[in-house]
Amino acid sequence: MQRLCSLLGLPQRRFASAHVVGTNGKSSTTRYIARLAGGSGERLTGAYLSPHLTSWRERIEIADEPIGSDLFLAVLEQAERAAVAADRASSDDEGPVTQYELLTAAAFCAFAEAGVEAAAIEAGLGGRLDATNVIPSKVTILTSVGLDHTEWLGDTVAEIAAEKLAVLRDHSVLVTGPDPSSWVEPVVEEFVADRHARWVIAEPAGPDTLPAFQRRNLGLALAATEVLIGDGGETYPAVDLSEFVIPGRLEVLAGDPPVVLDVAHNPDAARALAEALPAVGEDGPVVCCIAILEDKDAPGMIEALAGISETFVCTEIAEDRMAGTGRPGAKCIPASELAAICERFGVASEVVSDPAEAIARSREIAHRNGGVAVVTGSHYLLGTYGQGSEK
Repeated sequence: MQRLCSLLGLPQRRFASAHVVGTNGKSSTTRYIARLAGGSGERLTGAYLSPHLTSWRERIEIADEPIGSDLFLAVLEQAERAAVAADRASSDDEGPVTQYELLTAAAFCAFAEAGVEAAAIEAGLGGRLDATNVIPSKVTILTSVGLDHTEWLGDTVAEIAAEKLAVLRDHSVLVTGPDPSSWVEPVVEEFVADRHARWVIAEPAGPDTLPAFQRRNLGLALAATEVLIGDGGETYPAVDLSEFVIPGRLEVLAGDPPVVLDVAHNPDAARALAEALPAVGEDGPVVCCIAILEDKDAPGMIEALAGISETFVCTEIAEDRMAGTGRPGAKCIPASELAAICERFGVASEVVSDPAEAIARSREIAHRNGGVAVVTGSHYLLGTYGQGSEK
């Protein structure tokens, strides 16, 4: 990745950057930082996100909007030309430039080409070995740490935290929430001391109408934004976030029935969804349409959601569709296995293997019972909804 960026003229050094790592809350925090740093149009900002829901362009945002098609094509072609040269110079154990590395480099080129002054960069997986770990970040944000992607990041919360905190730069700033677990706090202290960094503990912020997890993310973003764009005590401009919708994060779509889209894909996120759902003001029984990848804790997620949902519609995403959206080799837990897990927790379930049909069935049940349909468990399931005619 260093070689690829060098061939491109080090575009990641042409804008100030904040690096967002963690298990849950990364995309929301990244979007909040970009929005806050932009103020009321005072400066041009960018956000690099993953994964996307319906379009690859969603991963690169400039001024809160997905990158335009022409610029997207141009920077992809630029990055691909450099990747060919990088591959020729690579050692045998490095392998070719990956799809994610190519897209990350293209994002840096897009920000540099557009004249972005500051960008929030979301790590894709972990941090230490992530393709984003080439930015000279002024501030690192650790959103949360949980047992996810253990096959790559480690078997304990402390090991996973270390993989994420490895992106912290010397003499920079680390922002965390007020309650790192007893397993994480010693790791944070070690990295802060080793990198001679400043540790900022951010309190939740925002109106009470925001769910608790988003108030936490907004608090992190506010503290990070002050570091990212501040100079001699300068703080971010006042920004109205009242109508700032984060796609797929407790996103409520009005209708009969109402539909809630949420990308919760591990037990912590599922519990946050369960706690926040009553606050969105949608009454009536909840019908969950759910698909879960095989590397996730399906029992933990279903147990967390069983307390709010009386019916689950279980589905699965085809492997070829996930490969086409950035997860080659990924597999879903068969819908029938999800239904068996629902039975263990005493909740009714139906098996509808086709995801579009499953979403339609969940809406049908919710409409009949005067309730709300919740689509959750995987970014790829929400992408199916976004591409359908129902939205």
